Amino acid sequence: MDPLQSQALAATRRTFLRRSGFSLGAVALAGLTGDATADAAERGEDRPLSVRPPTRPAKAKSVIYLHMSGAPPQLDLFDYKPKLVELNMRDCPEELLKNQRFAFIKGVPKLLGTPHKFAQMGKSGAWYTDQLPLMARHADRQAFIKSMYTDQFNHAPAEMLLYTGAPRVGSAAMGSWITYGLGSENQDLPGFVVLISGGTDPTGGKALWSTGFLPSVYQGIQCRTTGEPVLYVNNPKGMDRSVRRRSLDTLKRLNELDLQQSGDPETRTRIEQYELAFRMQMAVPEAMDIGREPKPMQEAYGAQPGASSFANNCLLARRLVERGVRYVQLYDWGWDMHGTAPDNDLVTGLPKKCRDIDRPVSALLTDLDQRGLLDETLVIWGGEFGRTSMNEARGGSKYLGRDHHPHCFTIWLAGAGIKGGVTHGSTDELGYFISEGKTSVHDLQATVLHLLGLDAWKFSYPYLGLDQRLIGPEGTARLISEMVA
Repeated sequence: MDPLQSQALAATRRTFLRRSGFSLGAVALAGLTGDATADAAERGEDRPLSVRPPTRPAKAKSVIYLHMSGAPPQLDLFDYKPKLVELNMRDCPEELLKNQRFAFIKGVPKLLGTPHKFAQMGKSGAWYTDQLPLMARHADRQAFIKSMYTDQFNHAPAEMLLYTGAPRVGSAAMGSWITYGLGSENQDLPGFVVLISGGTDPTGGKALWSTGFLPSVYQGIQCRTTGEPVLYVNNPKGMDRSVRRRSLDTLKRLNELDLQQSGDPETRTRIEQYELAFRMQMAVPEAMDIGREPKPMQEAYGAQPGASSFANNCLLARRLVERGVRYVQLYDWGWDMHGTAPDNDLVTGLPKKCRDIDRPVSALLTDLDQRGLLDETLVIWGGEFGRTSMNEARGGSKYLGRDHHPHCFTIWLAGAGIKGGVTHGSTDELGYFISEGKTSVHDLQATVLHLLGLDAWKFSYPYLGLDQRLIGPEGTARLISEMVA
């Protein structure tokens, strides 16, 4: 018998289908993803991070998102309520408790007016706590949204909703969506960088910078200010750069052969990830070295080379967008002000956290503006939900703190495409419910994409039979036009 005929007869059905390019997995994948391989070829996925034009006029080129993980208390920072101060330590009205669910509050709590002083700042007259005196100088650059709300009152689901559009693990992060849509201007650095401070990851963990169903090359890369900037990028001991290059060339040829046979888009992604890691070996250490900054600039931020701090991360964020990184996400842990101990008390813990961020955020806005980068960089500050108008007093604690509150919270935006000195939305006199301008998490996401030149309603990725979107498959969101320049 002819050897080829013998080989064909011995082949299993699975082997035959795979070699023919008609594996059942490939058929299923094409059905579920809308033929991602063809999509990759159309988009030029040989270099998936290459710059792609926005689908509509864009006002912003990059994003720096400053997330205060744990949910900062808006009533002690920006949403000043004199009536709440007047009623401090009075029993909470029954109408605020009826049919409400709290994470920790039990019984009838006391109303809690802020223990801090407030003043109106700038020409806009924005209310600001006395705990953020340097940031307050930028009131006329900032647009406040005081009517944000969410349907999640636990940290991890609320953070996942904010950054991936869904409260469950498995969806793509905002930074991944944006780099998928626009690529990145620096092919030697990741398009989406994550920086952590406060001693731990945010509660939502690494799911907050996952690609979910998008190709994994768009995943956020966590960089560090101590030790190796990016883990597992450096060459192993005994391997120099030339040997690494030859190894990667061989791997690339093998992966390209596999790609021809399987058509799996993740193989193409794997090729680019190896190449990006090689390029990052040279580019990342330079970009992450804030010691290269002049001493006065380091002092302006309060940065210390070699330390792990929010100040260092703010300076790094500027260095990264300056080098063409598309999306930089800062997570600063420690804002869960429940009032169960001194470190999360409104009188002691909150002022400490404010000192950690006040100087670097102010320096970042000033620095971006002086370099002409604020006109093309969108800066966002906020948490995942709000805090209650009542004192939590968990277990009889005498410290002052507030429980989780999904019904309203405050964020601010500044920079590219933002009307400075405006406030959108408001809350009632006790800061408990939104009284005007309700703004959902999906509204915020749609507005961010709009400023970058992406249509949130049309920008989608086929997966599991649905057109997946950052704003959710159903696409219920509105543009916050009141604060868009």
